[in-house]
Amino acid sequence: MKIGSEAHKELFCRTFLEGHRRYEPAELPWPALDGEPLALLRSLPFWTFALQAEEDAGPMITACAAFEPDPLVREALQLQAAEETRHARIIRHLIGLYGLHADEVRVEIPADAVEAFIDFGFEECFDSFGAFGLFQLAREHALVPDALFDIFDRVMEEEARHIVFFINWFAHRQANRGPVARALRHPKALWHYAKALRKLVDLVRDDDTPEGEDFLITGASAFVDELTPTLVLSRCLAENERRLAGFDRRLIVPRLGPALARTALSVLERLPSRRPAAPRPARPGGEPTRDPVDAATV
Repeated sequence: MKIGSEAHKELFCRTFLEGHRRYEPAELPWPALDGEPLALLRSLPFWTFALQAEEDAGPMITACAAFEPDPLVREALQLQAAEETRHARIIRHLIGLYGLHADEVRVEIPADAVEAFIDFGFEECFDSFGAFGLFQLAREHALVPDALFDIFDRVMEEEARHIVFFINWFAHRQANRGPVARALRHPKALWHYAKALRKLVDLVRDDDTPEGEDFLITGASAFVDELTPTLVLSRCLAENERRLAGFDRRLIVPRLGPALARTALSVLERLPSRRPAAPRPARPGGEPTRDPVDAATV
């Protein structure tokens, strides 16, 4: 299929629109929580950060949709704005239901909503890749009831639809903005990916305030003991593949995050790891001897 064609537009927009599920956050089967699960949720420091991110997205994408001349693409953008707004209502309902701490947030629509959406979309490609794996790790290890994870599994499904829609929307837009924009599609994508990666790295490093902490890593660390880079990368790759497997093969899917993760995982697997030294037979004096270092390649 030719990227930027009418058929391409119909496919990525219809796929997104037809995947929408109707529900209201307050009507979902929220489980009753007490004891350790409730204390765990209340101890997490990132609820203000999560709420701000979700509250910002809906109005920004609504503003972006207002500039879209194509009715079908505009309808799809408006639907994504509605789903992002619903994500904010999910977080607000969660905060109120379980008495979680979050400061009130203020939303400001950016002056260039289209460029802001492009930045947001590439950031979401990275964020979703990480979220898929860390969400599954948390689900496997947490004491929180499965019913709560079932609710947020809906959000993960929607995030998968969002990133596939976005990456195809971006490619279609570039392909139809003239020969220069078409030729610069991949360099422009890499430039936005670099911005998103730099923002993610800065976020992980900035732990001076709860709002600055990376809420995916922080949350997964609270749920999973011994959260190693190899475990995280492996699970992110597996979950990303699983969640994107159902999309039409003619659609573009985000590839840079998985490619970087595979490279990092390959490097980690070749690094020597330290294992506990095995005791040697005892010396005549009764003291066992040990190798100074027992290194093995993983």
